Amino acid sequence: MDAHRKQLIALAHPVYFSLLASVAAGIINTVWVSRLGGAAVAAVAVATNTENVLLGVALVFASGTTVLVAHARGARDPGAVRSAVHGGWALCAAVTPVVVVGGLLLREPLARLVLGGGDGAAVPLACGYFAVSLPGVAVFFAQQLVDGILKGTGDTRTPMRLALLANGLILAVDPLLIHFHGVRGAAASTVLCRCAALAVGLVALRRNALLRAARAVPAAEPVPAALRRTLATGLPMSADFTVRQAGALVLVAIVARIGVTAVAAYAIAYKVMYGATMAFYAVRQAASIHTAHTRGEGRDARRAIGRQAVLVSGTVGLAASALLALTAPWVMAAFGAGPAVAHDGVLFLRCVGPYLLLMACFIALGGVFEGSGGAPALLRVTLAGTAVQLPLAWALAGLGLPGVCLALASAMAVQCAAVAVLLRRAGVQDETGVSLVRAA
Repeated sequence: MDAHRKQLIALAHPVYFSLLASVAAGIINTVWVSRLGGAAVAAVAVATNTENVLLGVALVFASGTTVLVAHARGARDPGAVRSAVHGGWALCAAVTPVVVVGGLLLREPLARLVLGGGDGAAVPLACGYFAVSLPGVAVFFAQQLVDGILKGTGDTRTPMRLALLANGLILAVDPLLIHFHGVRGAAASTVLCRCAALAVGLVALRRNALLRAARAVPAAEPVPAALRRTLATGLPMSADFTVRQAGALVLVAIVARIGVTAVAAYAIAYKVMYGATMAFYAVRQAASIHTAHTRGEGRDARRAIGRQAVLVSGTVGLAASALLALTAPWVMAAFGAGPAVAHDGVLFLRCVGPYLLLMACFIALGGVFEGSGGAPALLRVTLAGTAVQLPLAWALAGLGLPGVCLALASAMAVQCAAVAVLLRRAGVQDETGVSLVRAA
């Protein structure tokens, strides 16, 4: 097996299980809260979707720190490792109070906005959930940063274990606290269990050999400079994630033009597709870590890593496409979809294969750009792809969900072609630079 492929798989599979565990937290809360009624479920759904947005904020310092630590590790520069860690914590400390205080002040308008501005029981329940969960954002952000630091050192297994620990505790504690405190109990359970996982994560940081060696040397740069470097590295990654989330939200509105049945089918199908898309993002993180590490060592292996990342992620995408097409009727039946919703859902899952395959390739290549400092270029490609996708989906919505699938696949093909060109140009430039050095 190719060495790069072996390393990508080794890094990616713990990340995949971490992502699955993170999704499980929202599912666990929803299952237990569902016994309190529809208003309670709606309140928790609002809070869960808000946390997805906050994850984009956390990427600024978490992913930025991952790349910088991995690069310093490859360069065998403990001072740079220490600076990267300092920059990550400093940025996290600067962002967290703004998010927590702003969220607490705006929690009621936010709940009314998402819930349609009604005065029903769901709004006060959502505000009650936010009153507990928003201070807990400090724990959530710190946990994301701990995971990012550990991933940068090449350890993706510990973050997986921490995610499993947190969600295992939530599974045990949720029923008790929800029984006594309702929706607020669900929020308290999540925060308390994450506190336990964070404590274990901080111990893991103390025991990490690379970080222990970095603490013994002076930092390579002052904390303000390290903060700016982390911000510059992580901000394009965060913006890329945010653009994708916003595009997905607008796409739901476009699907709504087709009808309520189409929206229901699309929502179910998209949840099912998470099993595949999270695998793509796991490969993306692995490619980012591995690329940053090799760049730190002074090697430019972007094209080789990119090929292997596409091979691994594309294989998963192809397998997922075939599996979803084959099992689509049973999948929709498992969600209890009615005949009309099931029909549309099966049609979507059988048409979405090309998009999934192209998405697998694009997401995987994105990790190479992030790890090599090319995230701003990747963000421009994402913006261009979204600008193509949404008008095209609007125009093709008259064809039903197959038209939406065609728009998704077409936009993703444009993005894949763009990153392939960028990666080829980067390889040519680096080869020219090496030739000039050798000639000199």
